[in-house]
Amino acid sequence: MKRFYFLIAILLFTSLAQAQVNVDSLQAVVNSKRPYSEKINASLKILETFELKNFDSTLIEGEKALALARKNTDSIAVAEIKRHIGVASYFQGKYDVAAKNYYESVAILEKVNEPKKLAPVYNELGKLYRKTRDLDKAMENYDKAASIFKQLKDTGGISMILNESGVVYEYKADYKEALNRYNSSLTLAEKKGDSLSVSYSLSNIAGVYVIEKKYGEAEANLLRALNIRRLLKDSFAIALTYSDLGVAMNGKGDYDKATSYLQMSNKLAETLRYIELQSNNYNELASVAQRKGRYQEAYEYFLKRSYLRDSLYAMEKTKQIAELNTKYESAKKEQQIQQQHSRIRMQNFLFIGIGGLILLTGLLIYSQYRRNKLRQETKMKTEMMKQQEMAVKAVIEAEENERQRIAKDLHDGVGQMMSAAKMNLSAFESEIKFDNEEQKESLQKVIQLVDESCKEVRTVSHIMMPNALLKNNLAAAIHDFVNKLNNKNLQAHVNTVGLDERMGSNIETVLYRVIQECVHNAIKHAGATTLDISLIRDKEGISGTIEDNGKGFDVADKENFEGIGLKNITTRIEYLKGTVDFDSAPGRGTVVAFHVPF
Repeated sequence: MKRFYFLIAILLFTSLAQAQVNVDSLQAVVNSKRPYSEKINASLKILETFELKNFDSTLIEGEKALALARKNTDSIAVAEIKRHIGVASYFQGKYDVAAKNYYESVAILEKVNEPKKLAPVYNELGKLYRKTRDLDKAMENYDKAASIFKQLKDTGGISMILNESGVVYEYKADYKEALNRYNSSLTLAEKKGDSLSVSYSLSNIAGVYVIEKKYGEAEANLLRALNIRRLLKDSFAIALTYSDLGVAMNGKGDYDKATSYLQMSNKLAETLRYIELQSNNYNELASVAQRKGRYQEAYEYFLKRSYLRDSLYAMEKTKQIAELNTKYESAKKEQQIQQQHSRIRMQNFLFIGIGGLILLTGLLIYSQYRRNKLRQETKMKTEMMKQQEMAVKAVIEAEENERQRIAKDLHDGVGQMMSAAKMNLSAFESEIKFDNEEQKESLQKVIQLVDESCKEVRTVSHIMMPNALLKNNLAAAIHDFVNKLNNKNLQAHVNTVGLDERMGSNIETVLYRVIQECVHNAIKHAGATTLDISLIRDKEGISGTIEDNGKGFDVADKENFEGIGLKNITTRIEYLKGTVDFDSAPGRGTVVAFHVPF
């Protein structure tokens, strides 16, 4: 991910390093009565200027340029404009729109035989399919681009394709081929004397080494890239390289070096006001501190990372406050001048009213003192509540992230290995000759156990990270969860009203976990055989009840609320500013009722 940000950053800095295009003057050319060739060239320069800086502006100017090109039946210009629109759509995450524009561009350029303009479009299609993980399609387009660059003897283009296609092999876990392509790109860049491209290749090579846990080789390549970027005096790239070095050293276990590199990266990032990099660095610093057993320090880094999300908003508010303060000081000075004039006019009455004035002043001072004291107390309470809320939010987010990580590990790791074991056993069954029927039945039982284990692993991973909640609404996710629970020992019923529309992912996830915890308690602790779940959404908020016929518990006994399960339910509902009640008694089941306001 960081290498992706680095490539984007380099593209931005390269565009800035070029002759600064005066967009206003280009707009003037487009709107003038000059020849079409000058107007379309100005339009294309505007798109190049905005392409990696302002995607919305690229799309707006692209439509204007398309109208101009179509009016003059300039198909080649249309193809170039569509490539720019495709790039902007890609970075906005509109991959279908990007693909449509790329393919329309390809159709035109293939028809008019413009290979020099066609190769970059194939490269963009390769990146698009790589992003959507259609790796075969990605390589198909990279190969087309590489073939054209070879025909044109464009070593820069060949070097670029080698770097881009190497990432595909990283995704395929074919690190040997990825390294081969990165090294080939490095050789071409070194022959050409292109130090910037050399640094790209070195960074990519280091990324593979980090994946392969060859941290020494990764460090060597990153240090070499760092020296190049220091010579180029590229502070932005240097900050990213320090960050990559920190990640490599964290993986290596050299935590002191990792901390040093990450802090140097943050120092530059702070100067550049690159908040996203600072946030990533604090996340990595938290990982380093956690591995060193410094959990308080890790928690502090995590909080800093969270605070950075609001820093831009805070800076804007600071600016507004400064402006208000300036206005206030001006008004205050005018008021002081008016008071001086009034004091001159009233000096004959000053001695008569001095006693009353002193008394009034004393009362005002005391009143102001009381007001300030109450304001400070209110501010302190508000800040404490905010800090508590942020701490709870951090814990819940961390828990949810850990659930998702474990679910992915179960699904992609254990689940796949057990599926492979089942396939191998099935193949073994077809090849072996059994001495008797009992041996065959024993092997079939083993295969059946492995198959049931695969299903169990898949069920656990889906419960921890439910696909239904990612794809559908809360109601669908709960129905999916309950359907998997229904069996002869437990009958669960779900009733939902008003949950067809999606709510915030945070609210849906928290409520899903609350219901999941209640169901878990009913099965594991209460021994329930029936379970009724009801969720109703109205204008005021969401109300829910989970009722079971289990053995119940004594709600007056505080020790029952010291366990993790009931604490989790209470904490999550309070996080949503809601309320929760438990109605139960030994021998008559349990009812959990909650309400979350909007």
